[in-house]
Amino acid sequence: MLTDLSDRAHQHESNSFRDRVWRVIFLSNTKSGKAFDIVLLWLIGLSVFVVMLESVESYHVNYPETFGLLEWTFTILFTIEYAVRIWVVRDKKAYIFSFFGIIDLLSIIPSYATLLMPHGPQFLVVVRILRLLRVFRVLKMARHLGEANLLMNAFRASLPKITVFLFFVLAVTTIMGTFMYVIEGLVAGNTGFSSMPQSIYWGIVTISTVGYGDVAPITPIGKVIASMIMLIGYGTLAVPTGIVMGEINVELAKIQPDNRKCSECGHVGHDQKAVFCKICGTKL
Repeated sequence: MLTDLSDRAHQHESNSFRDRVWRVIFLSNTKSGKAFDIVLLWLIGLSVFVVMLESVESYHVNYPETFGLLEWTFTILFTIEYAVRIWVVRDKKAYIFSFFGIIDLLSIIPSYATLLMPHGPQFLVVVRILRLLRVFRVLKMARHLGEANLLMNAFRASLPKITVFLFFVLAVTTIMGTFMYVIEGLVAGNTGFSSMPQSIYWGIVTISTVGYGDVAPITPIGKVIASMIMLIGYGTLAVPTGIVMGEINVELAKIQPDNRKCSECGHVGHDQKAVFCKICGTKL
């Protein structure tokens, strides 16, 4: 009996310690959690900076051992961090196959791949820079997840309308590009419009108001058509914006304030569909 009680107490203590570590790693609403995120971001930034410096030939030739030591130091630290994340997270499968979980894994694989392939993969560790997205946690941007969902819903609702509009723009560009191929390429001999795909490429560049300047019309009729495409291009910028803004207004009208208060920690401001408190995990 005493052994069972001791085992249960030890298990409870272990779970409690794991929960504390989970709060530090995955939450930034505490002093220790924020400190962990800041240290992690510095390590990520320094590791990417080291990889960039190593790509400079003079540094790579003169300091190969230093770069090797630094890279493996970062790799070991990130490997430990990845293993601890898997240990403390409640749903391990969800984390491993999540966006950040995959990025965490990809950030350490290239260094180990160099053991089998000595040249090349080490520069792939710049994928770690994607982990800098965690800076939003440090800046308390996590509280804007509701707004992010609002934008995603608005974009999703706007997608059919924007798709139809883009097909219309593509049709106009194809027709105008064909005219330019005939007028500039076949009639005027303008080498910039040597084919229909090249002419359509010019039309896309022009209607998007990018204007690289690598291809330009030389005939008066060609310049008139180019002017028409430019004017249409200004309009194409406004239409998708208006569509998305309309859907955002629809989503905003659906939002109702969530004033539920957590009975355990007293936090107010949960997500609309939240079942548990995002601070302490208590059921709402």
